[in-house]
Amino acid sequence: MTLPPPPAAVRTPNPVLLALRAPFEARTWRETFHLLFNLPVGIATFTVLVTGFALGFGLLITLIGIPILIATLYVSRAMGTIERMRARLLLDLDVPAPYRQDPPRDRWWRPYASRLTDPATWTEVAYLLLMLPIGIFTFTVVFTAWVLGISLLFLPAYAWALPNPVHVVDAWVQITLDAHPTAVLVGAPGSRWVIDTPIEFVLVTLIGAAIILLTPWIVRGLAMANRYLVRGMLGSDLVRRVQTLTETRAAAVDLAAEDRRRIERDLHDGVQQRLVALAMDLGRAKDKMDTDPDRAKELVAGAHEEAKLAITEVRDLARGIHPAVLTDRGLDAALSALAARSTVPVTVGVDVSARPPASVEAAAYFVVSEALANVVKHARATTAGVTVRRVDDRLTVQVQDDGVGGATVVEGSGLAGLRDRVRALDGELHLLSPDGGPTVLMAEIPCAS
Repeated sequence: MTLPPPPAAVRTPNPVLLALRAPFEARTWRETFHLLFNLPVGIATFTVLVTGFALGFGLLITLIGIPILIATLYVSRAMGTIERMRARLLLDLDVPAPYRQDPPRDRWWRPYASRLTDPATWTEVAYLLLMLPIGIFTFTVVFTAWVLGISLLFLPAYAWALPNPVHVVDAWVQITLDAHPTAVLVGAPGSRWVIDTPIEFVLVTLIGAAIILLTPWIVRGLAMANRYLVRGMLGSDLVRRVQTLTETRAAAVDLAAEDRRRIERDLHDGVQQRLVALAMDLGRAKDKMDTDPDRAKELVAGAHEEAKLAITEVRDLARGIHPAVLTDRGLDAALSALAARSTVPVTVGVDVSARPPASVEAAAYFVVSEALANVVKHARATTAGVTVRRVDDRLTVQVQDDGVGGATVVEGSGLAGLRDRVRALDGELHLLSPDGGPTVLMAEIPCAS
């Protein structure tokens, strides 16, 4: 069996185009706004928290400080929530709240004591206090970089209007008009650079353009550092993991319940009805065995056909639960059998050096089975292909067809069931199906070696 060639490698964008495009991308300006707003946010959070804690601890001996401290903690959590929202909007970073669940309110003080002893509370307070020095740094760097680059880039446009002299950066760099109305002096104590020729203006403009092209990467570096800080101090990887496991467990439970209902339905509507008809035909044949042998033979023949159909349905039902060929011979044989039963021509390529765990094999099998069923029912395709590869500890299953496309993952559909089945194994399901086709369904499932 010939394995289809691997997908073409993604082309790396031209670095020059990336640099030219970076100053105009929405991401650059979202991150710029986030870094600039760090300063006013830092001033607000530092002022509120320092005032609240100083006032609360200062009045603690009078007991008035207790409600002040409690209110300060609630305000701290509110500001932490706003910071997570700001990170989600401007940094594309979704950070779940790291707080532990409040205990039962059998005692009025227990929720407050729980929040007071929650490590996430004080980590969040530390982050909000650090926002002031962080905001000063990010605001200064980003604002200076953008203003310096834009000022130098457009210097020829406004040089004629500059006063004499103009101090740009303290006393070390000066921009001064000379006697000539278009002359600009750039220099340091003891020296000056007189800019009064077109070449010198072009040089300054190029320096400004270079600074502008460099600034987005400075912004992205600072934004990345800010992401790590937000994720580490305002969120928790453990909380995210628990939430993911909770969701996948719920999806797995729902999927198991749906499989059980499907099996019950197939047994009741299919095999059970055929067995009932078989019993009735055999009963009628028994009654006519002596009085009408010919009719009895017809009834027995009909019962024989019903028995064969019942056996076929039981075999199909068992195959739908877990095919025996998958257990005995692995994915290659099981998927080849699926392709052979498909009414659409299917090519199968399996490159699995070592068999993955049974749960991973079963998930891969059902991904292909459901995908091929959708190809036959909805895609109006003429050909389809199945590719299965194992690279290190990850199994990749891809099903593509040349149909009409337009497939989507809708809750309650077969594709949603596949997504939940794959997620239950910490995998991911990806669907690419533009209108007009083609459709590519890919599942990536981690597996132990």
